Amino acid sequence: MKISQSQLEQYLSKAAWILKGPVDASDFKSYIFPLLFFKRISDVYDEEYEIALKESGNDKEYASLKEFHRFIIPKDCHWKDVRNTTTNVGLKIENSLRGIEKANIETLYEIFGDTQWGNKDKLPDFLLTNLIEHFSQYNLSNKNVNQDVLGQANEYLIKHFADITNKKAGEFYTPRSVTCLLNKIIDPQENESIYDPACGTGGMLLESINHLKKNKKNYKTIKMYGQEKNLTSNSIARINMFMHNVEDFNVKKGDTLKNPAFFDGDILKQFDCVIANPPFSLKNWGKENWLNDPYGRNLTGINLNENADMAWVQHMIASMNKNGRMVVVLPRGILSRQGSEKKIREQLIKKDLLETVICLGLNIFYGTQLAPCILVFRNNKKKTDRKKIYFINAINEIKIGRSQNFLEDENINNIFEAYKSKKNIDKFFSVVDLDEIIKNDFNLNINLYINDESHIENIDSHSLALSKFKKTWKENQEIESNFTKIFNRFIL
Repeated sequence: MKISQSQLEQYLSKAAWILKGPVDASDFKSYIFPLLFFKRISDVYDEEYEIALKESGNDKEYASLKEFHRFIIPKDCHWKDVRNTTTNVGLKIENSLRGIEKANIETLYEIFGDTQWGNKDKLPDFLLTNLIEHFSQYNLSNKNVNQDVLGQANEYLIKHFADITNKKAGEFYTPRSVTCLLNKIIDPQENESIYDPACGTGGMLLESINHLKKNKKNYKTIKMYGQEKNLTSNSIARINMFMHNVEDFNVKKGDTLKNPAFFDGDILKQFDCVIANPPFSLKNWGKENWLNDPYGRNLTGINLNENADMAWVQHMIASMNKNGRMVVVLPRGILSRQGSEKKIREQLIKKDLLETVICLGLNIFYGTQLAPCILVFRNNKKKTDRKKIYFINAINEIKIGRSQNFLEDENINNIFEAYKSKKNIDKFFSVVDLDEIIKNDFNLNINLYINDESHIENIDSHSLALSKFKKTWKENQEIESNFTKIFNRFIL
């Protein structure tokens, strides 16, 4: 029987809450995603086995051949083997996961992360037994679970964990409205390569697939690359790809700024599209090595700042091919900070690499209320775009939520349509010649180029609360008015 989207989402949410108490909510993902993937590949293995068994006239040896299976499940490492275990369940889970990784070393090496399943203080046998029994309710084979439904449920689960962990969620999750906007801007095409040097759980890369699907293009032709230093996020990113049935991807573990993972020979690999939401103002990023960076990423200057914001920009620019384009989300301070950042910014502007600056509103991202900006770079600008930079004041293009603001489809469309038209719009879009930016000493602060006294550029927590109150009050008035009209209809 087919499992619906809502059934799958409820099933996954309840699995997480079984861990509530002994396991901190911020660690739920370390346990739930590996088990979900373990259950999925076990059920698919059984499905593949039954198909091959039927075709071969009940030849069990034939049905067990690796040619008939996406992933190999070694003896005693199947989900059913864990389910039949009543003591030392954590150790059985750990041995099974490691056995599967070793049997599929080219595709699944370290994919289950480094969770200590054998820690009985945190994961006693009865708790793991309950969790295994909960997951055993449904058969997650291809026949029972549509691939798109499974992928969407996986995304739902990531968003669910982001909501309940909030402050820590920024380390692994970018709101999907933002990933949608970035992909609209960078516009990946068939047969192109896409690279995210701070890929978290892979949402930015997966949105590129959605982008091609929406435009009715063959998403299977794109090649995706990502790097993530957090082992749990790295594992989830790879699981996420498999859950979405993506095959042509390469997600590496490691610190991108200190040890980039992708090369062509002895030089950095270059890509058609580079896209990222790196950690804002990262500390201890390895600035001591930037003076003599062996990868040539310091061609536009030496980043001596304590934060890594401009280092990410330099790495991403070095990762663009000759016709490449990139889009990155960073804190807005990068537009005007002095010191070595200003010198790098000056070189980027002089080289005419920066195409567009988009300023977003506050409190869009988990874990920070910092106002972000989106920077769009191109290695080979169109003639009509040369010697100018486009500015978009999208500060008020937000929907104010209770704990976090967000972009709605209307906001995304407003920003993108302005970006696409490249025409001056009062208080919203401005075309600025490089000469004017040079006169402003290479300061990209949006106040210098778009005059809009109504925006909330330097809004503090008090005025943000006031803004939320006014919006909520207005919405409540509208609801009350509509209710009164309906009520009066029934009375009259």
